[in-house]
Amino acid sequence: MNKEEFYNLLEKDLKIFLTDDQKKQLNSFANILIDYNKHTNITAITDINDIYLKHFYDSLTLVNVIDLSKKMSVLDVGSGGGFPGIVLAVMYPNLNITLLDSNNKKSRFQELVVQKLSLSNVVVINDRAENFFKISKKFDLVVARAVANMSILAELCIPFVNINGYFIAMKGKDNLELKESEQAVEFLGGKIENKVSIKLPITNDDRTLVTIIKIKNTPVGYPRVYDKILKKPLKNIQK
Repeated sequence: MNKEEFYNLLEKDLKIFLTDDQKKQLNSFANILIDYNKHTNITAITDINDIYLKHFYDSLTLVNVIDLSKKMSVLDVGSGGGFPGIVLAVMYPNLNITLLDSNNKKSRFQELVVQKLSLSNVVVINDRAENFFKISKKFDLVVARAVANMSILAELCIPFVNINGYFIAMKGKDNLELKESEQAVEFLGGKIENKVSIKLPITNDDRTLVTIIKIKNTPVGYPRVYDKILKKPLKNIQK
């Protein structure tokens, strides 16, 4: 997907219309990522056309399930190279976005991009989710893109969500892990509101957007430390 195809498909499929400044910011982001990746591994996707499709367009598929035009606090858990968080920050200056990643080299990369793109609506946090939760506020929207198995992801993300706020998991193909996560979601105070399956243009790669609304407080003690989450996922805990 070249840049012109990206602009056209955003308008046609997602009803997103970029300003010239936003086009320049995304182009700078792509070039910074390519250059930085030559000495520090941030992403396996390094072709500029693939970056526009598999990082930028993919990040913006969130508009299929939520209105991002409102003022909201957003937490991107496991934000990696800044997807979807930095892309959302460029497109929606009304969003106050926190990027959370435990990988120090990726957090340093995010800080560089935020500085170069002059993004005043982004905060970068280098920490584990369970540690950051102890000192953090709650958020209107929590997003995570292909970070972990859904049962694990639910425990890392749902505790951060305000009551009546949303957690949206950006996953690949709808599979058994989504069904197996239902108990974990409910236990943590969430309710699966919607699952939308889409295909990326050109490649037809499968994507599933899982929308979870927070309907009650998460029990005290969650999220647990990551090792405990891995050893005993909530899907195996009897309530």
